[in-house]
Amino acid sequence: MKVVFSDGTMAVDSKLQFVQEGLILADQFSGFKEVHTKKGKSNFWRDAQGTTLVIGLGEAKKLDHEKLRDLAGSAVRLLEDEGVTSVQVVLPNVFDAKTEAALIIEGMLLGNYRFDRYKKEKKETSLQQIVLTHADDDVKNAVHHAQIFAQGTIVARDLGNEPANILRPSVLAEFVVERFRDTEAKVTVFAEDELIKRQMVGLLTVGKGSIHRPRFIEIRYVSDPNKPLVALVGKGLTFDSGGISLKSGRDISDMRMDMCGSAAVIGALDILVKEKVACNVVGLLVAAENLPDAGSMIPSELIEYPNGVSVQVANTDAEGRLALADGLIYASSINAKYVVDIATLTGAAAAALGDRYAAIFGDEGVGELLQVAGEISGDYVWPLPMPQEYEEKIKSHYADICNIGKGSAGAITAALFLRHFVGEHQAWAHVDMAGPMEAEATSGYRIAGASGYGARLLAQYVINQNMA
Repeated sequence: MKVVFSDGTMAVDSKLQFVQEGLILADQFSGFKEVHTKKGKSNFWRDAQGTTLVIGLGEAKKLDHEKLRDLAGSAVRLLEDEGVTSVQVVLPNVFDAKTEAALIIEGMLLGNYRFDRYKKEKKETSLQQIVLTHADDDVKNAVHHAQIFAQGTIVARDLGNEPANILRPSVLAEFVVERFRDTEAKVTVFAEDELIKRQMVGLLTVGKGSIHRPRFIEIRYVSDPNKPLVALVGKGLTFDSGGISLKSGRDISDMRMDMCGSAAVIGALDILVKEKVACNVVGLLVAAENLPDAGSMIPSELIEYPNGVSVQVANTDAEGRLALADGLIYASSINAKYVVDIATLTGAAAAALGDRYAAIFGDEGVGELLQVAGEISGDYVWPLPMPQEYEEKIKSHYADICNIGKGSAGAITAALFLRHFVGEHQAWAHVDMAGPMEAEATSGYRIAGASGYGARLLAQYVINQNMA
């Protein structure tokens, strides 16, 4: 689906017009009939000739950027259902033109996403062209940026949706190598021997139950070496069965999405490289499978990390933090000034904040920039506390700390665990995206399946950090 710019003379199948809902009753929209979708009535109206689709925006004071994205995402699927091949977008004139154009295009591109590569019957895309008329250079630039941010999100969605028997740790590494080939980013992959040499004991322990061995993947993008180094650390469990502490449930297929933290980092780097952002950033991905086997890690196992911290494995289903510890130690070893780790880490975060917000923990300055990035990108975050007294919950009788906390506050104790592996002079934040990793149903620009959450958030954070 292409976005093109026109002087207004280009012929199109349909016109997409965003208006304040009260204007639907005005003379210019008389005769328009409300469109009924599969879910019943909508806030979409069609004229008798079928040439104009009007979207009611509701009250101006209640309209925000995310709602406009969502409406655009819903509209594009309606146009697809009608077989429209080209559409002219009329901006609503509520925000400034460049903001509106970017939000609408991003919403339409993401709302038209589908993951059907393994289906026998594939629905062909009818909508080939989105037309914007009389766009100035600011609008054109904003649309260009929106396309790049949408594509980075789609990369993250595709990776999250891949079946676990196809996206093994080595395959994820190969994808990253190919994705950034012939770009300014440099990719380095550490396999078994190098992991042992570098004492990446958490990743090795988590992955030792699988015949598909772990990988540590570094994506380094330095377009301005004078900028402080930012490390983005992503959890990449391509499947998490829980290991010996086996998960229960009739269907745990979504555990293929336990690598969505890494997918977010990959999508973010994709955006930053294509945007040619002046930055100094490294993506660090800890990729493994957590499976039960005679050689798997076992509850009560002891892990000793090279920073001197010993860990009791009380539950093998709290494996992500064990692998992330290696990524955090590595980020310290390369002197990253700012560190953000992102992971589908705890059900507690999802229970607290639902599927639209990720929990964030850590240093206030990094957290504030992440919140601003979330408001801009639509990948929302919300800060939770890290009370020092909760350290008691992760103490062990025979190790320094335990990989699972006692009692409640599971998201907080996971963050406290990770803090033990952050360098003393680093500014750090932890993003627990267990809730928004997946859309259970299609709504707005979110399509059922992996959401691509975090790609836009992290890219915008890096941009914000370099401007701070």
